[in-house]
Amino acid sequence: MKSLKHNGRLTLLALLVALMLTSCSLFPSAISTGENALAPNGDTVTITREEYERLQRYASLDDLAQLVEDYYYIRPDEAAMLEGAKRGLLAGLNDPYTYYYNAEEFAQMWEDDGGEYAGIGIQISASYVTMLCTISRVFSNSPAAEAGLRKGDVLSKVEELDVTATTLNEAVAIMRGTVGEKVHVQVLRGDTFLDFDIPRAVVHVNWVSSCMLGQDVGYLLLYEFSGDCSTRFEEQLNALVRQGAKALVLDLRDNPGGWIDDAVKIADFFLPEGIVTYLEDREGRREDYTATAGALGLPMVVLMNENSASSSEIVAGALQEDGAAVIVGTQSYGKGVVQYVLPVGDDGEGIQLTAAQYFTPSGRSIHKVGITPDVEIALPEGDNTLYEVGDLKDAQLKKGYEIALELLEGTFVRPEPSATPLPTAADSAAAAGEPSSQAEESALTGVS
Repeated sequence: MKSLKHNGRLTLLALLVALMLTSCSLFPSAISTGENALAPNGDTVTITREEYERLQRYASLDDLAQLVEDYYYIRPDEAAMLEGAKRGLLAGLNDPYTYYYNAEEFAQMWEDDGGEYAGIGIQISASYVTMLCTISRVFSNSPAAEAGLRKGDVLSKVEELDVTATTLNEAVAIMRGTVGEKVHVQVLRGDTFLDFDIPRAVVHVNWVSSCMLGQDVGYLLLYEFSGDCSTRFEEQLNALVRQGAKALVLDLRDNPGGWIDDAVKIADFFLPEGIVTYLEDREGRREDYTATAGALGLPMVVLMNENSASSSEIVAGALQEDGAAVIVGTQSYGKGVVQYVLPVGDDGEGIQLTAAQYFTPSGRSIHKVGITPDVEIALPEGDNTLYEVGDLKDAQLKKGYEIALELLEGTFVRPEPSATPLPTAADSAAAAGEPSSQAEESALTGVS
């Protein structure tokens, strides 16, 4: 998670407000702290009726705390109770993308975005459908890679903790720690449980990898829209062009998203001037994110799969609608909501809060739907995707490469668009008030 790079729009840098996709720039015009509402006078405090009525809504929580204070069989840990209450308050939203960070977790979140941390070197994706936590990436030269963990392994236990989608954050916290100390990890690989004792080390995250596929096609693999990814992406894109790339394959498979500003910057390399995406909050307020003039203009293929989410879908949707790229792979994840990342109070705590929906330039919502590929191709059953960067034994990459060559030769015939239209902004607005389960849309990621 990330830092705010918002080109002068509605920034609250003094408050360290950050925008991720998972994020939103439709910032509130002010953040109320109740300042000036309280007027202390000796041992009494005078508050406004509005403030009094707001506090009364939470009176029952204080009643509960008082009963615990009076009758619990041992002295309660009030700080732990208060933290649990904060988590529970947000859990009541039934939104897997909204949650509380204590001070340690909030600091760790920013550390993740910096691309360097002490851990074992894996990225984990969690599903609220299956409740399973699957290793989606093993970082190069990491302790996890040296120990033999693989992409596709299902994380079963960390120390004594049973790992599920609801305990992922706890598991990540355990896998972080002192460099050199070992952590016990159990994974399910196929039908077999495997146990590893893995030493923690300083892990360096590379956000982008690239190579040439043959002499004419450049390949860019973008792992996440985080850190300095847009700068590194531009460097490697320019390097491929210098090497003679006349067409490109952009791999967004298993990319869970990240900062919206990075998505717009990367889309901007390939799009003419115009809207990349726009956001709408619950009041219907809209903010457009635009590309500048000067698209690169190379024929392009974008690879996606069921784990390509949020910022990945913004980029793919904009490129698809502009005709700048052919989308190849499988239906993407379908996360079309964005979050604030905000500090809370003065003790280093924070919150991630769903604040808006995003739409493609034409007004399509991809929430719970995803991006439909122009050319659908799934990996063969049992394929564990353990390929080196640019390995054409990867069936989806091979198909993307073949289409890139057809684009160069002018022989590619774009398939007719799907007969089933994606929801529009109006459709989403009409359904906004309807309660719904979040299970089918919940994809969380953790890095350890």
